[in-house]
Amino acid sequence: MPKVGMEPIRRRQLIDATIASMGKHGLADTTVQTISRGAGVSPGIIHHYFGGKDELLAATMRSMLVQLRTDVTERLAAAGPSPRARLEAIIDCNFAAEQFQPQVVAAWLGFWAQAPHNPALSRLQRINARRLHSNFLHSLRALLPPERAERVAVGLTAMIDGLWLRFALSGGLSGEMDGREARAVAIGYLDAELGK
Repeated sequence: MPKVGMEPIRRRQLIDATIASMGKHGLADTTVQTISRGAGVSPGIIHHYFGGKDELLAATMRSMLVQLRTDVTERLAAAGPSPRARLEAIIDCNFAAEQFQPQVVAAWLGFWAQAPHNPALSRLQRINARRLHSNFLHSLRALLPPERAERVAVGLTAMIDGLWLRFALSGGLSGEMDGREARAVAIGYLDAELGK
């Protein structure tokens, strides 16, 4: 029988172990055994708290989305009403150190690759994509005509996805692009589109 109050601790432990396993092994080779070994618990604990690997994967993606949303909300609040500052805040949170690290990027890549085949992950991916696009569009409409704002929002979203993909495929190797450099590329695109 699990100890009272252990559920949130164990769930967080298993989510962290899932991210680590995906970073080390990739999604295809992340198993209940690799996750439980990484968490230092028996495989049965995963079934007890999540029902199985698919449910744990969905919980992990939801947890990552909540962390990203919280970061965006905090950065937007700090940015104030300036549309330009708000655009930079959105870009900043996508390349922040806690988001743009090899194991987290590898986990996102695994989720993106699996989303077309897993309805729960697909739904979460659509929510995330819509939120990013909407956040960009809201601020861009204050700076550009509607049609152009839409195009730039799509471009910024694609730029962020592409920079994440490039980082993931490089394995986050030393000498490759880091979060600061990725941010600079995205800001450069924004500057070019805003005519700065």
